[in-house]
Amino acid sequence: MRVALTGGATGIGAQVAEKLRAGGHEVTAFDISEPTAAVDRWIQTDLSDPASIAAAIAEATGPFDALINNAGLPPREGLEEKILQVNYFGLKAFLDGMLDKLAPGAAIVNTASRAGAMWRQNLDEVKALMALSPGEVSEFMADRSMGATRAYNLSKEAVIVLTMAETETMIARGIRMNSVSPAAVSTGILDDFVAAFGEKVAQNIARVGRPGLPEEVADVILFLISPQSNWLRGTDIVIDGGMGALAQTDMLGLK
Repeated sequence: MRVALTGGATGIGAQVAEKLRAGGHEVTAFDISEPTAAVDRWIQTDLSDPASIAAAIAEATGPFDALINNAGLPPREGLEEKILQVNYFGLKAFLDGMLDKLAPGAAIVNTASRAGAMWRQNLDEVKALMALSPGEVSEFMADRSMGATRAYNLSKEAVIVLTMAETETMIARGIRMNSVSPAAVSTGILDDFVAAFGEKVAQNIARVGRPGLPEEVADVILFLISPQSNWLRGTDIVIDGGMGALAQTDMLGLK
């Protein structure tokens, strides 16, 4: 299997790359930083820069059997606009540009987040974001006084909605696309989520016993590009150790 992977240098992406290589698959990593994990090819890519994205796509040699859109920025103060540019607009531009380089029957996985779980409640704002061009993001955020945490949540809500909304288009192309929504994963950016979401993160981790591991998320991603998941299309799989179930149990008074 030939796999294109964004964000392969650290965290979940590095684990995906290692597991793919261990399974004998060929990995082309697209990242602003060179991966330390062994990959077959690295194409430097800045997902906040449309010109960099276009150049990376032009340099990529297909056909690829899978595309994993994993790169993203955390909810860090000072990155407000860049979060939306990378996590949604960069992801979509890279996805759209790579479609013609995918093999028939290819699988796509987009990394969203449990932070995007409120997409139904925020659908109007999600649709408004998805209707923008990248050049309109600054004004969009200013009009809403949007900080880094909301920008992050919105970006991941949009990834979940995009994955679902493009299902019919992907079926027509003979491609299937799904997303994963991890929560509180033990990577180098976990501190950013603790800072953004406060005590709630620590409470959730305590209730389920520990944060998730990047290799656990990687295993689900690998399942979603494997033949064993052929009948999954347009689905978001939450990987949270039971955090969502506990929250629903509390809300519904089930215990």
